Amino acid sequence: MAGLLDGKIAIITGAGGGIGRAEALLFAREGAKLVVNDVGGTRAGEGASSSMAEQVVDEIKKAGGEAVAHHESIATASGAESLLKAALDAFGRVDVLVNNAGILRDKSLLKMDEAMFDAVIAVHLKGTFLCTQLFARQLVAQGSGGRIVNTTSVSGLLGNFGQANYAAAKAGIYGLTRTAAIELQKHRISVNCLAPIAKTRMTEDLPMMQSVDNMSPDHIAPAALFLASDLCGEVTGTVLAVAGARMYAYKVMESPGKFKDDDAGVWSAQEIKDNWEAITKFPGT
Repeated sequence: MAGLLDGKIAIITGAGGGIGRAEALLFAREGAKLVVNDVGGTRAGEGASSSMAEQVVDEIKKAGGEAVAHHESIATASGAESLLKAALDAFGRVDVLVNNAGILRDKSLLKMDEAMFDAVIAVHLKGTFLCTQLFARQLVAQGSGGRIVNTTSVSGLLGNFGQANYAAAKAGIYGLTRTAAIELQKHRISVNCLAPIAKTRMTEDLPMMQSVDNMSPDHIAPAALFLASDLCGEVTGTVLAVAGARMYAYKVMESPGKFKDDDAGVWSAQEIKDNWEAITKFPGT
């Protein structure tokens, strides 16, 4: 039986563990040839080791699949360039990119320092931008379309205490996804987002995950597979969220609003206060 990704070349960043590893293993079972990227550092992005990416590659090969490892950080242009080069050197083309790499350096806004903010933005947001741009240029040159799957977060869409850096990065990835989807649609390149909630090395000690037993990376991987495969069709610019057995979608909405009653059309601050409910009320609420 043919796999959903037979003959496809997929790059997955941050695939040495957790969600990325689950995605890589599932993609390989569905026929993809993989580039498994992971620096192999700590959750905070410190240190490096080739072992995490190599172990996933070994798992894929033992199961009869094809994969190569890549160990450089995608937070720099040179790292992102070497990742694309690794795919082209090994397989000659690319078809699917999953931007999954990330780190955590949580601290409340009043206590967070600039280095903590910059490091998280660099890996999540800048890394997603660099890989997406290079990959999309390659897809355009190939002329046969392709699929990009980014990773946002509920923290970025709704906010979360102690994660100003992470939330800002993930909200930025949402905006990047929406814009890339608009710009790349004419090239038959879909760009979508996952908003996963799962118990992984990144999240296992967070308070919200302490009582969670049924939200594993294996719940997330099929959603990534759908967005990476032809089953996705022309769907682009969407945010697909997964939390265990629950799957749902996020989108930005605007209220119907209220027009000012007089012809001048310039609201005073007091008028905004007086009409606040009418301005901000959503249908059905």
